[in-house]
Amino acid sequence: MAFEKIVLFDGTNLDGWTRWDGSAPQNWVIGEDGAVTVGNGNIISKEKYGDAHIHVEFWLPNMPDCTGQDKANSGVYVHGCYEVQVLDSYGVEDPQSYDCSGIYQQFKPLTNACQPAETWQTYDIYVKAPRFEDGKVVEDGRMTVIFNGICVHNNIVLKSNTPGGFTEYRVAEGPLLLQDHGNKVRYRNVWIEKLD
Repeated sequence: MAFEKIVLFDGTNLDGWTRWDGSAPQNWVIGEDGAVTVGNGNIISKEKYGDAHIHVEFWLPNMPDCTGQDKANSGVYVHGCYEVQVLDSYGVEDPQSYDCSGIYQQFKPLTNACQPAETWQTYDIYVKAPRFEDGKVVEDGRMTVIFNGICVHNNIVLKSNTPGGFTEYRVAEGPLLLQDHGNKVRYRNVWIEKLD
C-alpha cells in the first residue's frame, strides 16, 4: 500500500507554515541551497496529521565555545507536543533525554547517532497517535525514531506531552513544529506520509 508524501518544506517557500499567532514566519531565511535557517519564533505546519512517517533533515552550526543546551539547540515537535531534541551532541558517550534525538525529559536515545556539526543529518520519525474516546485517552501514542539510519527509539509509549510545545496536552492529530532556541540551525527536505 502506497502512502502519499506531503511536502511541508521543499526549499522554495514557507507558505505551509505559520507562527503561533497565525502570522507568517519572521526572519526564517531560505538560502540558495534550499535550506531554511531558524529565525524569530517557532514555526508550525498548517498541515496536521495523526499516524505518520515524518522526514526532517537538519544542519547544526559549529559552536565550539558552547556546551550542553547552548550548543546548536532546536527541536522537532511531533503533533506539536512531543519534542525530539535537536542539539550538537556529537561525541557524548551517554546521551540523555536532553541530547540530540532524545524525547525531551522523557526518553534518552538508545545510542548516540549524532554526526559532527556542519553535517546534514536526518530524522525519520514514525508516530502512532493516541486514541481517544469521549475526550479521554484510551490508548497511548507510540513513536519510533531513526536518526541518521540508526534506530534510537523503538516503539516507545508516549504517556504525556513534553514541555514547550504548541499544546500542553496530547492530541489525535496535530502539526509539526520547528523550534527557535536562538541558534542558527538549518532545515531542509521536510515531508510527511500520513499512515492512517
